[in-house]
Amino acid sequence: MQDDLIVARPEGLYCPPGDFYIDPWRPVDRAVLTHAHADHARRGHGAYLAASPSAAVLKSRLGDIALQTLDYGQTMDLHGVTLSFHPAGHVLGSAQLRVAHRGRVWVASGDYFVSGVAGDANPSCAPFEPVRCDTFITESTFGLPIYRWAPQAEVAAQLLAWWTANAEAGRASLLLAYSLGKAQRVLALLAQAAGEQGLPGPLVVHGTVHAINEAYAATGVALPPTVRLEDGPDRASLRRALAVAPPGAHGGAWTRRLGELRDGFASGWMQLRGTRRRQGCDCGFVLSDHADWPGLQAAIAATGAERVIVTHGQEAVMVRWLQQQGLQAGSFQTAYGEEEADARETAESPAPAPA
Repeated sequence: MQDDLIVARPEGLYCPPGDFYIDPWRPVDRAVLTHAHADHARRGHGAYLAASPSAAVLKSRLGDIALQTLDYGQTMDLHGVTLSFHPAGHVLGSAQLRVAHRGRVWVASGDYFVSGVAGDANPSCAPFEPVRCDTFITESTFGLPIYRWAPQAEVAAQLLAWWTANAEAGRASLLLAYSLGKAQRVLALLAQAAGEQGLPGPLVVHGTVHAINEAYAATGVALPPTVRLEDGPDRASLRRALAVAPPGAHGGAWTRRLGELRDGFASGWMQLRGTRRRQGCDCGFVLSDHADWPGLQAAIAATGAERVIVTHGQEAVMVRWLQQQGLQAGSFQTAYGEEEADARETAESPAPAPA
């Protein structure tokens, strides 16, 4: 529409009165970032603005950038546009961006996690916070009715039982999980599930996961102790270990060092049997850092928005459902897709050490 507060341009989503881009995929002068996943946070921009809790992760991934940060809820004025970040529950520092100008309020959600299971928040980052607005820009990665997440405690119990069975059989467990967000959530959930009983063996992590863990620790997020494969443990310990690595490491030299193993994949895509088969893993664990179908519906309703713009994922299905609810709905074409970007990380190209 004419005079929209946020529009789609070839470089990314653009706010004309504020003269800034949100998660741009081409180089721009000023980028406002919702979170640090590779498809939303890219190198090459002149200046960056992000939520304070994401600073360590952004520097770990992007290096020495011109980064300015705001605490959640803190406001900033850009050419008469008032900006503020609010928790998205997706990964450490993930944020929804509230944009207010001349009585209009838009919220760009980036990626967010709110489950259809009440109170099932991501334990490794701040939980999703509904923000009232006139127009809400929502993701729709899992915007189909088939996607309904089980309580994460159930998934953690499945993971722990699988690991324990492998350890008792004397073989390593390899869990493929995206290095930013999913790996840390898995580690936190396993520690919760094990409780006083303790874990069945050591936690070994790939270099890319280790770098992100360090950034989480620098931000004050508590995770269970881990060790890089390069720093140990010995062969006997490896036979009881759970190794966490990004999908790109699967079948490579790093995983071969683990010896005999069973492998699994933690992802919302594991809801589909065909996807499980294509990944070539022994088992799949349905665990996503994105909202499921009921979660998307609940998040959108909580904003009170009369207009909703859908970005990446199942745009057509979500737009049709929103229109059936009597809302104004459309879509933006974007270059986002977390899983594809993060899956390219391999043992041969580790993430840079935190700055």
